[in-house]
Amino acid sequence: MTTPILPAAGLVLAALVAGPAAADRLPDLPRLGLEKIDASVIGVSSGGYMATQLAVAWPERFGGLAVLGAGPWSCAQGALRRALGQCMTPRLGPPDLDELELRLADYREHERVGSPEALAKLRAFVWHGGADETVAPALGSALADQLAGWLAEPETQLRFVQSDNVGHGWPMGRGAPPLPATELGDCHQGGGTHLLGCDKDLVGEAMAWLHDIPPGTEEASEADTLAGELLHFDQSDFAVKGLDSAGYLFVPEACNAGGCGLTVALHGCAMGAELLGDTFVRHNGLNEWAAAHDRVVLYPQAETSLANPQGCWDWWGFAESTWQLNPLHDTREGTQVRALMAMMDRLQEAPAPR
Repeated sequence: MTTPILPAAGLVLAALVAGPAAADRLPDLPRLGLEKIDASVIGVSSGGYMATQLAVAWPERFGGLAVLGAGPWSCAQGALRRALGQCMTPRLGPPDLDELELRLADYREHERVGSPEALAKLRAFVWHGGADETVAPALGSALADQLAGWLAEPETQLRFVQSDNVGHGWPMGRGAPPLPATELGDCHQGGGTHLLGCDKDLVGEAMAWLHDIPPGTEEASEADTLAGELLHFDQSDFAVKGLDSAGYLFVPEACNAGGCGLTVALHGCAMGAELLGDTFVRHNGLNEWAAAHDRVVLYPQAETSLANPQGCWDWWGFAESTWQLNPLHDTREGTQVRALMAMMDRLQEAPAPR
């Protein structure tokens, strides 16, 4: 089902029907004829790790990568112990970027990731909170160093921002729809929703960088803000271990006829619909930016399980470790990577003739 979004006082995203009772009535992910050469991905925490996995696996499919509160590509190398002790806290020491580079070279030899030439063209934005106690700030710096070694001109393609006194999560600011105080996390301490009340327009900053929008023009006026729809869709066509039964899609009014760009937005642990409902997809501020700049936003949803109680994206191999000695979650063969790319394929296909 769809819910209209009106351009009054910004975009107002009305409450959506969710839950098991509505799952069998949800529409399929539509074919919209989106531009295949204009796609970006942004993710926070586990979604940030997954965003980098997507960009490295398929760099020819993405022009921009934004990572919030996460560390280097393939940091965990398929091991939960390393994920917890090296990729979130420094208990086991910092990740070895040279070791990860050897892993990447092996993947390239077996054509499990994209070419270095394609990866070198990426635009990248990395942000980390200086007071992050969930994923150590040094890990964001390590990711920036890793990306700088891959990009052709890092001084013009990479932006790294570390915000002092900001905790772990997705900073909220100007342009985002209001969120009840009980659901808005403290900027320094974080909170249950991981949406941080920082009065910082990080979404606008990141998206403007990814899509090379000149400074001073990234904020749209109210008159430029367009209506759109937030679609709650059935994810069963893309069912793999760790994916929820339904996802969300924001389609600006101007994109109904196709031709728009696509941004894939990946929530972090404990931020999916199963635990937070539609709080993240309604209130993160990305829909407002996308409506003003004619971009469709895909919000895939992960689910909780015994192996993954917080509904994280698979950045350490849990979805494949039961049947692979060396999980390939961080390659083109990764089950969640393939599912997310299949969603992109669907959106970029031309609609069936009427």
